Amino acid sequence: MASIAPDAGQLRADSNSTSGSRGPSRIWTLAEGGRAMTELGAFFLSRPLLASNLPRGDGHPVICLPGFMATNNSTRPMRGLLGDLGYDAHGWESGRNVRVDNALVARLQDQLARTHEESGRKVSLIGWSLGGVLARELAKLHPEKVRLVISLGSPITNDRGVSNARRLFEWLNGKEPEPMRDGRFQALDQAPPVPTTSIFTKTDGVVHWHGSVQCGSREDCENIRVRASHCGLGVNPSVMVAIADRLAQDEGAWKPFEPQQGQAWMFPRFSVN
Repeated sequence: MASIAPDAGQLRADSNSTSGSRGPSRIWTLAEGGRAMTELGAFFLSRPLLASNLPRGDGHPVICLPGFMATNNSTRPMRGLLGDLGYDAHGWESGRNVRVDNALVARLQDQLARTHEESGRKVSLIGWSLGGVLARELAKLHPEKVRLVISLGSPITNDRGVSNARRLFEWLNGKEPEPMRDGRFQALDQAPPVPTTSIFTKTDGVVHWHGSVQCGSREDCENIRVRASHCGLGVNPSVMVAIADRLAQDEGAWKPFEPQQGQAWMFPRFSVN
């Protein structure tokens, strides 16, 4: 089953090993640009099929958070598809994702509260890379307003060594960003108390895939492996299939992801080795 989380103890042991604490392979990093452009092309070629064949949404609001150094432009294709599927899809209201400070956290909390109040419904959060870390932490602060969280290639670990963007992030934010100095963002590996899906790829060229795998025994925390690049996760057709499946579940009726017949090739099995 593609979405079964690995054994927590095994993953923790492996995360302390050399492979779990280093950044991704340089080969995958150098190939990121070309692979992402191929995935973007595949997205637009398959978009009519995706819009007509993926499960329809129930109209609940979805907020998409971009990755480190990215803006809403990066999530525009995904949000367009989600809108066609019937969701009330929003970008975030915080410009370029550069500074992780208390002002950003306050803006995110404000946007979540307004979206929840205006719709009268819980909000689903989709975060790409650093955006997924922020989405998870936002859901920890306000679980009563969040329906589910989906992260895409996010470094959901306290070990920043899994990302080759570590030096740039710390140059811009310091080794302890402002929220951490105030006691928040201290346990990034702990999932929020809402249904949580981590979508990752073993050929990620930015974040070592071990850093994107969540562990634990909760039934509503899962991992889904796809064939993708890091920079292509937000447009990869197989990722769109998984996202649409997760969002289409009835609220309060969450079940682990199971590819439909003919989709298994998109979601390879995985182990923590």
